[in-house]
Amino acid sequence: MAVTIAVTRERRDGETRTALTPDMVRKLTGMGATVVVETGTGLGSSIPDTAYAEAGATVARDLKTALTGADILMKVRGPTASEISALRPGTVVVALLDAWRDKDTVQALSGAGVTSFAMEFVPRISRAQVMDALSSQANLAGYRAVIEAAAAYGRGFPMMMTAAGTVAAAKVFVMGAGVAGLQAIATARRLGAVVTATDVRPAAKEQVESLGAKFVAVEDEEFKAAETAGGYAKAMSDNYQAKQAALTASHIVKQDVVITTALIPGRPAPRLVTAAHVASMKPGSVIVDLAVDNGGNVEGIKAGELATTKNGVTLVGWTNMPGRIASDASSLYARNLVAFVALMLKDGILAVDLDDEILKAAAVTHGGAIVHEGVKG
Repeated sequence: MAVTIAVTRERRDGETRTALTPDMVRKLTGMGATVVVETGTGLGSSIPDTAYAEAGATVARDLKTALTGADILMKVRGPTASEISALRPGTVVVALLDAWRDKDTVQALSGAGVTSFAMEFVPRISRAQVMDALSSQANLAGYRAVIEAAAAYGRGFPMMMTAAGTVAAAKVFVMGAGVAGLQAIATARRLGAVVTATDVRPAAKEQVESLGAKFVAVEDEEFKAAETAGGYAKAMSDNYQAKQAALTASHIVKQDVVITTALIPGRPAPRLVTAAHVASMKPGSVIVDLAVDNGGNVEGIKAGELATTKNGVTLVGWTNMPGRIASDASSLYARNLVAFVALMLKDGILAVDLDDEILKAAAVTHGGAIVHEGVKG
């Protein structure tokens, strides 16, 4: 019997993205799957129910109808309790589960006998590049961070020479040169800003400079070994952080815009910008914290809020930055998700092979147990 894939409306606060777009419905049905979409699923991404129906999906009137008979549930964020309770044991759930932090959802999935996969755990190997949801979403977040900064900044980004005088280019400092940071650099450069950037990973220096930005970092022996085999940043020693903080303090005071993007998998976001750094900046300066969902890189910034400090610095703490560009974010995420789900489809039939290196790495729960080593504790 052909596999039935369900996509339900996102129920987490502030989530505007959707897990499936009409073009990807066509791809799944072309693989022999039946696709059921809950009504209203795509509205946050400007996709009406009719677009799904025209692509070959069945539009279900409510959650219970959408999940009846579902073999696979595709989500952006982890399913809620109401969704999990409607799933049959053995159903496969694929989503950005935030499994390191959202222990309650992981436990609920395990207790329901659901096989779940976290898209954030997809390994960064060549074969899985098309499934790398963290990168696709971070790329758009980096772009959107610059747009938000430009909107909050009371001046222009590029240098402009006019008959009335010259407008100086904005100085933008990007902290963290991963996928989001590099896109922020590229976007700020396109808008005409003078861009500097920092990162603890040695490989980032060449990438930053290739985009036309200046690299700023304490380049000592610890810096040279500050990257994991998987390409992620390592946690740095207190001594290194102190030296980097001193360099940051002398640099940040000259900046008009600061964008922070630093994350360490499985741990709270590192503190990069202190209250003293914020207090040293000029009135009218802007800070955008892309790590605010994970605790934040900036002292004093509040998740989900736009605030101005006593010295006139605007702190942008918007959560879910990819969701602020939902149509494109949904399109890219849906492609990541369908490529991942395709690993479990054999001639339209569900076939989960946990010996596959990608599925094994991303598996969180299976057979009533938590199977991911990094999540068990």
